[in-house]
Amino acid sequence: MCKVIAVTNQKGGVGKTTTTVNLGIGLAKEGKKVLLIDADPQGSLTASLGYVEPDDLGTTLATIMLAVINEEEIKPEDGILHHEENVDLLPANIELSALEVTLGNVMSREMIMKDYIEMMRERYDYILIDCMPSLGMMTINALVASDAVLIPVQAAYLPVKGLQQLIKTISMVKKRLNRKLQIMGILLTMVDFRTNYAKDISTMLHVTYGSKITIFENVIPLSVKAAETSAEGISIYAHCPRSKVSNAYKSLTQEVLENEK
Repeated sequence: MCKVIAVTNQKGGVGKTTTTVNLGIGLAKEGKKVLLIDADPQGSLTASLGYVEPDDLGTTLATIMLAVINEEEIKPEDGILHHEENVDLLPANIELSALEVTLGNVMSREMIMKDYIEMMRERYDYILIDCMPSLGMMTINALVASDAVLIPVQAAYLPVKGLQQLIKTISMVKKRLNRKLQIMGILLTMVDFRTNYAKDISTMLHVTYGSKITIFENVIPLSVKAAETSAEGISIYAHCPRSKVSNAYKSLTQEVLENEK
C-alpha cells in the first residue's frame, strides 16, 4: 500500500529538499519503490538529483497537472526520470508558477495533483512531494493528495515560531478536503548542539508542540557536506556514507518505516 508524504514548510531554507532526497533514497535502499515529486517552481529537487537545467525539460509536474485539468490522457511513465540511486523523479520548473495562477479558475482546483497521484499509487511504495516554500494552491494540492505531512524545521527561532500558521493550514485541509491527512512529525534540521541556542530551540519545540505532534527523536545535524550533495546530483549516502548526517538520515528512514508497522 502506497504512502504519500508531503514534505512542507512555508519557510524557505529549512531543509525540505535535502530531506526529500535523502529520505527517498534511504527508503529505496530499504527495497522500497519510491517516486519523488518536485512541487516547487524553483526546481530545487530536480536540480539536486542532477538535472541542473529544469527549464529545458519537456514534461514536468506542470505538464501533467495541465493534462489533468484538460482531461487529456496521461500514461504513468510520462515525465518520469530515473535516478541512479533507484528513485524516480517527476521534475518541476518555472512553468509551475504560471500553472498556480491558472488553478485559480479551475473547478475543484485543490484536487488536481490528487487525481494524478491516485493513478500512480499502485506503482510505488512511497511518494514524497517536495513542496514550495509557501502555503499557496500548489502546497494545498500536495496536502490534499497526501496521507501524511513531514515538517522539517531549522533549529532557529523564526522557523519554529512560524509553525503555527502551517499547522493551522494542515488542520483546515484535514477538516475540509482530506480527512485522512496526518502530521507524521516535525524534523529538526541544521542542528548545531554545540550551542546553547540550538538546545533552547529544541526545548521550545518540545514544550510548544510535543504534546500534540510527534517530534522525531532523530535530528539532522548542521553539515556542509549535505549542502554539497545538491551540486553533485547525488544523495548524502553516495557523497559521504559514514558521516553524521548520513547516519541521521538512515535513522530517519528507519523511524518512517517503523511508523508504518
